[in-house]
Amino acid sequence: MRDSVPHRTPPPAGGRRRFRRAMILVAAAAALGTAVAALPGTGTASASTTASAAARPAAHAAPAVAAAPTTFTHPGVMVSLPQLDYIKGKVQANAEPWKDAYDQMIGSSYASLSRTPKPRANVECGSYSNPNYGCTDERQDAIAAYTDALAWYITGNSAYAQKSIDLMNAWASTITEHTNSNAPLQTGWAGSVWPRAAEIIRYTYDGWSSSDIARFSDMLRNVYLPEVINGSNSNGNWELTMMEAAVGISIFLNDSSDYDKAIARYLNRVPAYIYLSSDGSLPKTVPGSGLNTSAQIISYWQGQSTFVDGLTQETCRDFTHTGYGIASISDIAETAAIQGQDLYPQVGERLRQALGFQSKYELGTTPPSWLCGGQLDLGLGPVTEVGFNALHNRMGIAMTNTQTLTESRRPAGTNDLFVAWETLTNADNPAVVPGG
Repeated sequence: MRDSVPHRTPPPAGGRRRFRRAMILVAAAAALGTAVAALPGTGTASASTTASAAARPAAHAAPAVAAAPTTFTHPGVMVSLPQLDYIKGKVQANAEPWKDAYDQMIGSSYASLSRTPKPRANVECGSYSNPNYGCTDERQDAIAAYTDALAWYITGNSAYAQKSIDLMNAWASTITEHTNSNAPLQTGWAGSVWPRAAEIIRYTYDGWSSSDIARFSDMLRNVYLPEVINGSNSNGNWELTMMEAAVGISIFLNDSSDYDKAIARYLNRVPAYIYLSSDGSLPKTVPGSGLNTSAQIISYWQGQSTFVDGLTQETCRDFTHTGYGIASISDIAETAAIQGQDLYPQVGERLRQALGFQSKYELGTTPPSWLCGGQLDLGLGPVTEVGFNALHNRMGIAMTNTQTLTESRRPAGTNDLFVAWETLTNADNPAVVPGG
């Protein structure tokens, strides 16, 4: 069985009084637009829908997107101040699973205070990082900066803050471009992590100079943001990761315009990545993708022609890449929630179904013959904590398979790309959304 039918508990009164939010709605640009399904109050697993050879993708109206906050909340990329305080208290109390998760993080090479940054002016990354000229170094230094920022806040040891600053300053003083075929994805991976570190250090530590912050801001604005903000028509995990980077960078730069643009593109990519039976006989597509026939759509979905709730565009490719997509969907929704923008009515049901569907098979259920020819390449990765905490713990939705998988794999570590330490930051954490 996939995750069970959702049951909601009402949110606490005044849950978002700390946020100043625009109350108007703006339409996403028609060039981006496919319809976005609302999260229903109840739902059941659907019967499979087989696409006929004659089926055509339907036209969809552009979704309405809430405007960016009039002011951004800081720190506010993946982790909020109340969230950090909750983690710190749990670790100091030796409470589980946070203490094990912290020990895992602090014992990793990413937390080493002897790490030497390895910046490059041109990070060149081909397909599957071949060639690999600075690709691994950049990703690992970004994760290390984030690791050190978390360690600083939890321990109060300023050496971790300074190490995080050293890593960020080294790259900000050096990098000028990403090149080769994987440049957009590489930029998305590293660009998703740098703002997490920078937000924590900038808003909880006094030792990062204004000139260094300005240089780091210029790096994000000039090297990273232009590479990711306009998205990609490659596999869906690319664009989702790129939008995660664009959202985080926009928050650090207090850039409402690019934040809105990234959220709009995200809300169009999610329905094109996770299928719901309400979509019809074929999955949705993003205009401009060039997917104009059923045959093209089925090919894009790895040859899968039977569509069921929670199937993703990359399920039949492998669960590892599917995990990347699920991670970014979860991360953006939580970052937006920290900013006072609730995207779960648009993406929550898709995320719930995707987590449950993949978790079911990751836990060992034998796939039917109609699903990817009866063969699945498993390995979802440490990507379920964020979505599970939001949907199950905060919203009261029962998620049996996702819960079993998540709890059995704690503490979740890092995928060495852009996912890191999410048991520590999100496991059973009620304080992610300030004022929630």
